[in-house]
Amino acid sequence: QVQLVESGGGLVQPGGSLRLSCTASGSTFSIEIMGWFRQAPGNQREWVASISVGGNTAYVDSVKGRFTISRDNANNTVYLQMNSLKPGDTAVYYCWVYTHDNYWGQGTQVTVSS
Repeated sequence: QVQLVESGGGLVQPGGSLRLSCTASGSTFSIEIMGWFRQAPGNQREWVASISVGGNTAYVDSVKGRFTISRDNANNTVYLQMNSLKPGDTAVYYCWVYTHDNYWGQGTQVTVSS
């Protein structure tokens, strides 16, 4: 079992930045991939970014060049640096890890509005 605790959401103006953090505990030795999903009201949850144990990263096209995912393996923490935020980025952001099961954080609200 893996437990995830997220932090870092909030309200920001368009063009602003936020940094999300997610720390895993429990059976962290089995974590392969860490990442982030988001869900806006009325929409399905969508994958945003992910990073492997070896540091390989991938992003959904809509955030490429604006978001950066990084990982501290020693502290079992994944980060999502979000720059040049747009109103369309408004959503609940969920931390995700993959072992041989999927684990989810509780979600943190990100609101981009003037």
